[in-house]
Amino acid sequence: MDRHLVISSDCHAGLPPEQYRNYLDPQYRDAFDHALPIQVEMTKTMEKSFLIDDINADWREGHEKALTGAWDDGERTKVMDGDGIAVEVIFPDGITEQNAPPFGAGFAMPTGGVVPELQWAGCHAHNRWMAELVDMAPERRLGLACIPALWDVEQSVREIRRANENGLRGVIFPPMWGELPAYHHPKYDPLWEVCQDLDMPVHFHIGPSPIEEYFGPLSELQSGERTPPTGAMGAYLTEVVWWVSRTATFMIWGGVFERYPRLKMAIVEGAIDWVPDYLRLIDVRYEVTPQAQKLGDYISHLSMKPSDYFRRNIRLGAACMSPGDGKLGATIGSECIMWGSDYPHPEGSWPTTRDQVVKALAGLSEDEVVAQLGGNAVEFYSLDAEKLAPIAARIGPEKACFS
Repeated sequence: MDRHLVISSDCHAGLPPEQYRNYLDPQYRDAFDHALPIQVEMTKTMEKSFLIDDINADWREGHEKALTGAWDDGERTKVMDGDGIAVEVIFPDGITEQNAPPFGAGFAMPTGGVVPELQWAGCHAHNRWMAELVDMAPERRLGLACIPALWDVEQSVREIRRANENGLRGVIFPPMWGELPAYHHPKYDPLWEVCQDLDMPVHFHIGPSPIEEYFGPLSELQSGERTPPTGAMGAYLTEVVWWVSRTATFMIWGGVFERYPRLKMAIVEGAIDWVPDYLRLIDVRYEVTPQAQKLGDYISHLSMKPSDYFRRNIRLGAACMSPGDGKLGATIGSECIMWGSDYPHPEGSWPTTRDQVVKALAGLSEDEVVAQLGGNAVEFYSLDAEKLAPIAARIGPEKACFS
């Protein structure tokens, strides 16, 4: 075949917010009606803080119909075909189309300022709709279930099983735990066990942070009382990767991958340039150095170096790759990198994906390009490459473009 199989490890989808009402259990619809205008106003506030209006408007101009692919089946398929993407991994959406799930559901699932029962209701609603979206093109869409795992482990296990039965192929957990136990706590072992047994990879998506530490009280931004402090965005961008990478730190050192060696985990849209230094750091901390001897035994429960667990169990959903990023596979492990388009977000590769992906993977061997574009995702998500070959042969980018 003279075309590549492309799998996007990071795409987003979400209903126009008012339409989530139909997917909620009836007892939560009054609360939804009350919360919706608040959610819309807060989303507008975040949009003003995170997006430059003029740049965002220019990017959207002429693409309005294609952007409805954030929820519309037909438009979505056209966009994926145009991008040469055979399969997409689908996360909830948020600010860009103002279509995040209700009640604090989504890929952040914060623990502060939410009602756990309502957050669960919002996750149920999104998961129901996501199963419908996937069912419209099951060979092309790999949908993920939102699981607010920090609140109730038993309920989370039930929702994971239900999501699996409904055709979803992985789960999203909140990357920040606030004052609740972190992911090295043994209470979460039933979650790791069910995800391992059902081959449901666990995903942590970049974005959440202690946002008011960077931008100040959001209520003041919303009211127009003030603008964000100088440098707020720079500080946020510098540290936001750290908040999502902590999930790997706690799970590796907590022995999660030692106890559950077939558990799969993905860190998504968190860049990849930090990973070489991170792997070096955790291995240095693993060595018994004079500085660490007085701290007691913290490694005997591990049978491998921390970086070995990372390379075996963790994959990077590498959306928003910069030119030449693919070469980082030489130190990270090329098998760990899964390219992503981040549709429909302006920081992603769409609508110039075919050009951007060539630049991101420039200088790689054909085997490395094959792996990062789709091969690694085929293995991670247990896909059938032969069944996907006809789709790739029809829409995939030509291999000659990468030579």
